[in-house]
Amino acid sequence: MDTLFEKQNAMLRATSMNITRSFMQQINWSAPMLCIRGARGVGKSTLLRQYIKQHFVPGSEEALYCSLDWVYFSQHTIIETAERFYKRGGKFLALDEVHKYENWSREIKEITEIYPDMKIVLSGSSMLSLLNGDADLSRRCRGYDMPGLSFREFLQFYKNIDIPVYTLENILQSPMSLAMEVNSKCRPIQYFHEYLKYGYYPFYLTNPIDYYTLIEQTINYVIDVELPQLRNINTANTRKIKALLNVLAQNVPYEVDISKLSSVTGLQRNTVLDYLNHLNDAKIINLLYSDITSVKKMQKPDKIFLDSPNLLYALATVPVKIGTVRECFTVNQLSHSHTIEYGKAQGDFRIDGKWTFEVGGENKSYSQIADIPDSYVLADDIETPHGNKIPLWMMGFLY
Repeated sequence: MDTLFEKQNAMLRATSMNITRSFMQQINWSAPMLCIRGARGVGKSTLLRQYIKQHFVPGSEEALYCSLDWVYFSQHTIIETAERFYKRGGKFLALDEVHKYENWSREIKEITEIYPDMKIVLSGSSMLSLLNGDADLSRRCRGYDMPGLSFREFLQFYKNIDIPVYTLENILQSPMSLAMEVNSKCRPIQYFHEYLKYGYYPFYLTNPIDYYTLIEQTINYVIDVELPQLRNINTANTRKIKALLNVLAQNVPYEVDISKLSSVTGLQRNTVLDYLNHLNDAKIINLLYSDITSVKKMQKPDKIFLDSPNLLYALATVPVKIGTVRECFTVNQLSHSHTIEYGKAQGDFRIDGKWTFEVGGENKSYSQIADIPDSYVLADDIETPHGNKIPLWMMGFLY
């Protein structure tokens, strides 16, 4: 146990507080058990350590951060660790990378029953399921999904420009208010196009030279390790999944042709659909449907995007089309707090079953959606709104 506290103290000393995500304030830390899920690289581990650093005095033994991929847990169980921690006055146990520990949910459930007054915070892959075969934690554990940086956070952390969060309703009803605030502090278009290439993952700040290489390594890890571990994917098929992703990266937004994907990858149709859903859960791609209320498990999506523009720039081997980047950004930023449907003939996207968005450049016409109620053009390369034409970058202030 002393070893764990020494390791935690060293890690806390090295944890910077320069970037503290507002996501931390969205979490109900008073809940008995929490689970923070997210794609690799979005900052889950840092968030846990920052919370401990903010709320416990240095050297306190009331809080303990552990990563379950540490060598320590090859010889010690979670239950044993929790017991020793509790007996030393422990109150807040943060267990990171829980999906790397076999039968983690069974032991966590037992801990909550033995020590109901000890708070437990779990962190792991975006594919982590609380509905587990060994122990269903869904009713006792509050889950949160952590996204990468928004354009607003990019300005805050990379450029020291602080703008508050705006709701989508705020933006659509009073877009000029946001435009005036942002334009008084910076030229948003310049920074926006920089964000589209480099701003989504916080690790750009620490290693900008290898940013795209790190993104590729992260994706390879998800496909080679996490998919076989968490979704029982045959390791012999991981190369085919990468081939599938490569096809998508060169063609997004992809008008889905499952037969073509099946032919290119050598996978059966249902297997392709399964793998697409797994990549969607892993936050590598976004699947869009034209009618989300009637989506069935084996129904093919209507359109596929990579999860963020940064992924697009990292993976594409052909010149990236700006139209694709714009739509990818729109889906990425809105999907964290809104329901998005593919619009087909009725605009590009339908949001929460209410608003219709058409996405394009500064000269994008409103005529295509003029007859649709609550419809808007999200236009790139403009700083201020004009009627129902709203700057695209404003969608980056939703969190």
